[in-house]
Amino acid sequence: MTSLPQPLNPIITDLAPDRLLGFQAQVRDIPGILKLTFGEPGFAVDERIKAAAVAAIHNDRSHYAESQGERALRLAAVDYFNQTYHLNYAGEENVIVTLGVSEAINVVLLTLLGDQDGLLVPEPAYGPYFTSLAIARGTRIGIDTTANRFKLTPQMIDDAVADAKVPVRAILMNYPNNPTGVTYSRDEIVALAATFKKHGIWVISDEIYAVLTYDQAHVSFAEILPEQTIYINGLSKSHAMTGYRVGFILGSAAVIAQMQKVHGALTFAIPTFIQDAALVALRDVTDTPLAMRAQYKARRDRVLPQLTALGFDVVQPEGAFYLFAKLPADLGDDGDAFALALAQQGKVAVMPGSGFSTAAKAYIRISYAASDADLTEGMRRMTAYINQLRGK
Repeated sequence: MTSLPQPLNPIITDLAPDRLLGFQAQVRDIPGILKLTFGEPGFAVDERIKAAAVAAIHNDRSHYAESQGERALRLAAVDYFNQTYHLNYAGEENVIVTLGVSEAINVVLLTLLGDQDGLLVPEPAYGPYFTSLAIARGTRIGIDTTANRFKLTPQMIDDAVADAKVPVRAILMNYPNNPTGVTYSRDEIVALAATFKKHGIWVISDEIYAVLTYDQAHVSFAEILPEQTIYINGLSKSHAMTGYRVGFILGSAAVIAQMQKVHGALTFAIPTFIQDAALVALRDVTDTPLAMRAQYKARRDRVLPQLTALGFDVVQPEGAFYLFAKLPADLGDDGDAFALALAQQGKVAVMPGSGFSTAAKAYIRISYAASDADLTEGMRRMTAYINQLRGK
């Protein structure tokens, strides 16, 4: 008689399915559906970047890369982020090239957190963070920011640390934020950094949307509090290279050396020809992110008044490419039900807010990373659907 296999890891089997991916799967086969869901830039990759990838393949750049990242790319990353965001990293020993920011988050959490250590997470937050935290065996300490128009304050940090039932090891900051588009001024960053320093906690700063900051200069925690900050960025949003999967972790040489142990086990290295393309992106393609940012801002300024006119409560995004909108009172307070009905009847897919926080069930997230044509048509369909609900 064959014995049954041993049970699977309960940490994994007890994980709830990703709500964002689940909703996307639920609506993807609806005939004629138009998607304003994921943060997929509606731009092609710059021809110079594509040419570099093709040339690398033709030149047989298809063998193992250096695990921490090709030296030229690491040096270019340090130079680019130092110059762009006023950082002061010394050299190649301060950076790991990762398989996108998703791998970077997993590497950082697995390195920083011990069993059941606490991670502060301002919410609403990007849902996959929570899966990564569970895999790292950490404890989620959510901080609800909805009452303060999605802005974290030093007092919120003090209260969360005081109320925590486990040791608080780190905080995960993401700004400009997905899903709200909220970001922070220099004064706000300085005040938060002083609070993090007081409590002696690591700052995991996911600044993937930094280049898409609209009306002020982006200020990094890695500039203000370098000794406690683990800086994360990538090329998916700045250069529309989502499919290339290029991310970066920057920090002190001592911490990076420890994180490299995890990265080497998880991924070993990202493909060499992709690193060659990334090198061109950082070194030569500095105009494309600025051009995209101008178009995203124009889309924000076009769509935000339309949502407001429909009765949605929306905090004006200061960056990224999302509108996080609270349902008008006459449409109820169930963003899940509204988003599903909008997809099935109005033929427009948006994300329900509950995928980002239990406190955001009355919200939906609209991505304006889609093309201008899709965004225009999507808003036309949404307006028609809501007007029909209202009997107009």
